[in-house]
Amino acid sequence: MPSQVPISDELRSRVGSPTEAVLLESSPRSRVWRVGLRGGARAIVKQVADGGGTGPDADARYAREVAALRLASRAARPAVAPALLATDPASRVMVLEHLDDRGAHGDWLLGYAESLARLHALTGPADKGALPAWSRPTAADAESFLAFARVLDVQVPSSVPDELAGLLDRLDPAGHHALLHGDPCPGNDLHTATGVRFVDFEQASLGNGLVELAYLRIGFPTCWCAMSVTGPPLAEAEEVYRATWRDSTGTDVPGDLADACAGWLIRGDALVERAHRESADHLARVPVEDFHWGDVSARERLVHRLRVVAGLTRDHERLNALGGLSAALAVRVMERWSALRPLPTQSTRPRH
Repeated sequence: MPSQVPISDELRSRVGSPTEAVLLESSPRSRVWRVGLRGGARAIVKQVADGGGTGPDADARYAREVAALRLASRAARPAVAPALLATDPASRVMVLEHLDDRGAHGDWLLGYAESLARLHALTGPADKGALPAWSRPTAADAESFLAFARVLDVQVPSSVPDELAGLLDRLDPAGHHALLHGDPCPGNDLHTATGVRFVDFEQASLGNGLVELAYLRIGFPTCWCAMSVTGPPLAEAEEVYRATWRDSTGTDVPGDLADACAGWLIRGDALVERAHRESADHLARVPVEDFHWGDVSARERLVHRLRVVAGLTRDHERLNALGGLSAALAVRVMERWSALRPLPTQSTRPRH
């Protein structure tokens, strides 16, 4: 019923009164309605909720999403996010443009990569402080990864701790100001007639865009539907991203994709859904239990990441030893758990 939609009198004066409302499926962190307005227009009403487990509280998540949507509104057509029509901070409500999602098709990666690059290129040094800085992996993540290797009886080369320390330094977001979505997963990308637009910016931040371009190689690490992208589709999508970034900024994409992928590898929290992050050492759980998120298990996610990092760091000047360790760990994981499946390919992603 329209009365259930949390639209204040002030919002009604700006966008109109709903004539119908449908509650949509969403995460525990929000409630989302599709509403009809007088005159036949439609809009999306989103209220950021108190639920959702660990992480920033609801007020902070609301403020982050509103700030990110305002930054994203800088995009020339085609847009990269829905327009923010009105806000009610007291109720943590935002009214958004309704988008007709046509669903993802076989070549969805190219449009995804193009819009991701255009999103990242919207911000720069002048926007420092507009959003929190991206949270890089920590020394505790690095130590957990080394402990995982020791538990599996894989020898850790003596230079790996120093390589990991250098990796953490290079992943420092200082000096990078790309507008990061924070969770650019299938389902948060709407495939419209004018291109891909991203929704759900509650985790948005400023940092290096490579940490989200890395999703294609590393298996979509914050997403329930982990996928493997390889061969020509991967090469084409990455080139679309880099070309779009160059066209938008006049510069090449900064940083090292191997660093970005290695950063995701050592993060145990990237093995579990958001509600369970920051609650345990999830890498330490892997040797004793294989827990699932979506249709893919933690060990299946991890062995994919190990192989990706091993392949990217052959003869790498700063991550060569980590690459060797990753290769050895991938072999050991498969020796212990030979029934592990490869990640599904990008052709299996949900159409929405």
